[in-house]
Amino acid sequence: MHRIVLTLAITASALGLSACEKAFEAPLDRGVCYHMGFLPDGGYKFNVVARNIDTIEKCAAQLEGMRIRFLRLGGQNAEMIGAYQGSFIHLRRGGIFRAQKWNGNQYLLLVRSGDGRLVNPGAVQ
Repeated sequence: MHRIVLTLAITASALGLSACEKAFEAPLDRGVCYHMGFLPDGGYKFNVVARNIDTIEKCAAQLEGMRIRFLRLGGQNAEMIGAYQGSFIHLRRGGIFRAQKWNGNQYLLLVRSGDGRLVNPGAVQ
């Protein structure tokens, strides 16, 4: 009996923790590339970076250009998050990753070549 009560308590607390987790949804607008900014109150806002973008790779390149401009102006954040047609784009030092959900699995989308270009992962030896 004690085991059943303990198991139920653990399950209930796990469900409670997952309910507290923020569920960010990426905008679904077709062809619109967004930068995701975080607000002081813990909320977030999607800012339009470019319109009429036909691929997620081109959106990632737009976001990378924005990230580089911010760094040149003295920005401190080397990482950035964007969104394109329901997917999240995570710009990191190790490359650019795509995720369908905010806290979901991330897949390598683009890597930085030796000369600074963004290329498909298989293009770099």
